[in-house]
Amino acid sequence: MTTDVLIARQYAARPIQEIADNLGVSHEDLLPYGREIAKVDLKALDKPRKRDKQKLILVSAITPTPAGEGKTTTSIGLAQAFTELHESACLALREPSLGPCMGMKGGACGGGHSQVMPLDRINLHFTGDFHAITSAHNLLAALIDNHLHFGNKLGIDQRKITWPRVLDMNDRALRRNVTGLGGPGQGVPRESSFDITAASEVMAMLCLAKDADDLRARLNRTVIGYTQDTSPIFAEQMGSVGAMMALLRDAMNPNLVQTFNGTPAFIHGGPFANIAHGCNSVIATRMAMHFADWTITEAGFGADLGAEKFLDIKCRSAGLNPDAIVLVATIRALKMHGGIPVKELNAPNAQAVKDGLPNLDKHVENVRMYGKPAVVALNQFATDTPEEIEMVRQRCEELGIGFAASTHHAEGGPGAVDLAKAVMKAAEAEQTPLRPIYELDDPVEEKIRAVALKVYGAKDVEFDGLAHRQIKRAEELGYGNLPICIAKVPGSLSDDPKKYGRPTNFTITIRRVEINAGAGFLVVITGEIFRMPGLPRVPAANEIDLLEDGTITGVE
Repeated sequence: MTTDVLIARQYAARPIQEIADNLGVSHEDLLPYGREIAKVDLKALDKPRKRDKQKLILVSAITPTPAGEGKTTTSIGLAQAFTELHESACLALREPSLGPCMGMKGGACGGGHSQVMPLDRINLHFTGDFHAITSAHNLLAALIDNHLHFGNKLGIDQRKITWPRVLDMNDRALRRNVTGLGGPGQGVPRESSFDITAASEVMAMLCLAKDADDLRARLNRTVIGYTQDTSPIFAEQMGSVGAMMALLRDAMNPNLVQTFNGTPAFIHGGPFANIAHGCNSVIATRMAMHFADWTITEAGFGADLGAEKFLDIKCRSAGLNPDAIVLVATIRALKMHGGIPVKELNAPNAQAVKDGLPNLDKHVENVRMYGKPAVVALNQFATDTPEEIEMVRQRCEELGIGFAASTHHAEGGPGAVDLAKAVMKAAEAEQTPLRPIYELDDPVEEKIRAVALKVYGAKDVEFDGLAHRQIKRAEELGYGNLPICIAKVPGSLSDDPKKYGRPTNFTITIRRVEINAGAGFLVVITGEIFRMPGLPRVPAANEIDLLEDGTITGVE
């Protein structure tokens, strides 16, 4: 069996200095991490831009299924195709989290002949950004408990501390816990919790910050808990921000790597899109746009999650306006949305594809609501039949959007040239300004309803009593004008993971609403969402090993 690791061994990485030279990054701004990886100093953004064209392409997808869609692989293949066409292109992607790498999903370096490298180093530790974020986040948690231990001068209500600890690993046993046990010398006992690092507010702050000053300001205004009279307590009051900035110094600089054909890729930041905002850092996106004509970026899970947050949160905060949005689909995923189980996906079934197309229709509608042109990228599998592919092509023609069947997984950049041409055509057409789904000064409940009804297609929204109270308190404290970041299951447009296709007549249930003042949004929790995932029955970690020659196996 040909694996991604075996395919990667067919390619020799170019020296990272060569990749930087081709991109236009100066030697003084390049901070090498060995031969194949480097960070780029933020000061590079202060230098004059040398290119006239500046196009931003967002890659999203239909609702993901266990069959897989290959959004990151398609993003990489698309960028490789731009290079094949002698266009200046650069990727801006998220960093992999160790949780999925050791759990079920695996790594996040693409697949087949459309990968970024070095695969093993990117998937495992990389340049240590996740560890720096984990340390900065947990430093603040430690200072909070230390403050309680030494008299609690600020009057923090230990029942109302909202700052958890984080760990970049799937570990369900840490979701809820009690800290400070063991007697008076061991701290103050209180109920606490762990999130995965990808859901850390520090991760969100780093990914949305424009520069170091902006990150410092975000850290200062972070709400970590409340007094007994519900007055907020801020990270600034804990005296933590200077040390947190020191821990995050290197993590603020984006990481530069390459694809198999030498296309540059900035990989920086890694929030999940189901429990966070799901986009790589603003700094990395701007760095790619600064040095290349075409920037290809992606947002996590389907367009109802990552793309919605990219457009309503990241673009609004950073002043970005994508020129086109690619929706990745596969015949296999469409069959699942048409009601076919995983074990039957390899059998030809044009009717199942047809039955699954309403899910694609809904995501196309959503892209158009934002005023952006859509292009459907059919990530082609060997089992796809001409009849099935033609059915998707015809639907795209009916919808009046671009379409390309792409074989980048098998062929790399040459297999995505038709997709690149379709994207160029869409992006170079007359553009309209981005139209967010809601206005920031809308009431919080109305913002939630706007996303649920317009983007998800829900018929109604129900708010638990706790959610009502939390929304009221957020508005009283002056946070009602923040955008919303909805945490929802990724495998359905609804909040029920069992509802494939395009569900109708469903209600979204809002459980909690939390203030992430540093990140600059309200986190809206729907259904049964955990911000600390668990490992599956047979974790991917069981297959990972280090060989005598130093080669790591099992990481894909």
